[in-house]
Amino acid sequence: MKLFDVYPVNDIIIDKAAGSNVWDDKGTEYLDLYGGHAVISIGHTHPHYVKRLTDQLHKVGFYSNSVKMPLQEELAALLGKVSGKADYQLFLCNSGAEANENALKLASFYNGKKKVIAFRKAFHGRTSLAVAATDNPKIVAPVNETDNVVFLPWEDEAALEAAFKQHEVSSVIIEGIQGVGGINVASESFLRKIRSLCDAHNAVFIADSVQCGYGRSGKFFSHDFAGVDADVYSMAKGMGNGFPIGGIIISPKFKAVHGMLGTTFGGNHLACAAALAVLETIESEKLINNAASVGAYLMEELRKFSQVKEVRGRGLMIGIEMPEELAHVRKNLLGVHKIFTGEAKPNVIRLLPSLALTKAHADQFLEAFRKEVK
Repeated sequence: MKLFDVYPVNDIIIDKAAGSNVWDDKGTEYLDLYGGHAVISIGHTHPHYVKRLTDQLHKVGFYSNSVKMPLQEELAALLGKVSGKADYQLFLCNSGAEANENALKLASFYNGKKKVIAFRKAFHGRTSLAVAATDNPKIVAPVNETDNVVFLPWEDEAALEAAFKQHEVSSVIIEGIQGVGGINVASESFLRKIRSLCDAHNAVFIADSVQCGYGRSGKFFSHDFAGVDADVYSMAKGMGNGFPIGGIIISPKFKAVHGMLGTTFGGNHLACAAALAVLETIESEKLINNAASVGAYLMEELRKFSQVKEVRGRGLMIGIEMPEELAHVRKNLLGVHKIFTGEAKPNVIRLLPSLALTKAHADQFLEAFRKEVK
């Protein structure tokens, strides 16, 4: 049997990792500013993370949600404290797509409505309704197609108001910072407009925080910059530092009913141990503050390059839009300078490193970038 060919891949085998660095099977060292697609939030093989998982594995690795799990309650309490959403409720699952799927489903259960508002360039996942709310027809199979999702232009308040007048809206789902779409930051005024319209029409405000959440923006949720609360926040990537875990936190106005949501693997012992290690490290090492300060430094320095078309983002979620004639820069950062970065089509370099990235690492990247653009 061979693997199903899903992604184009770099011909590199990562054999070892620590902090913000990885090494291939030939011993070559790389700086990781990609973080496995914003997944490595506290650094590779962090000692506290390794110990938490190892200790848990020696106790029990898995049992189903048919028994009480104090680790889940411990995780909910700490997540409420670190995120500032202590009065919310936590449902645990396994991925970002699954988190968004459950958020959209929960909203429809809550108000009995069907229409979902999403935005151009949105990416919410690859499962049935999450992919239907993703603005990429190439990955939407015929069985996923539905007229229940309405796509609106990004940041168009008039279009948003008109959609609420035209449709019985169940929910509005929006990334605080679009990732796949090219690091587009939702303005605070637009997020506040969504909040006010959802309040007026009994619709649910879903803050997709799968990539832009968990401290990456310099606040726990990037939507928090707007000074309003969403009804449901979806989470995943940075939540487990590489261990598969996702979740939604749910406003207290939602009442749980047995059978409404469910999962086999969600919130298992190992997943909770991983997520607790991440939050404990974020808190003890003040990584949200670090993301804000190192990210601000990077963006300030990047904006000094006249060759760059635009620098967008917040904290350590940064998009560098390059002109066509410099489309090769990302490839050379990896091939020549041994620095992993992400991309968004057509020519955006995405930086999604560990929240523990140091200024020295930032300078290493900036020096390599300087050589390439000049």
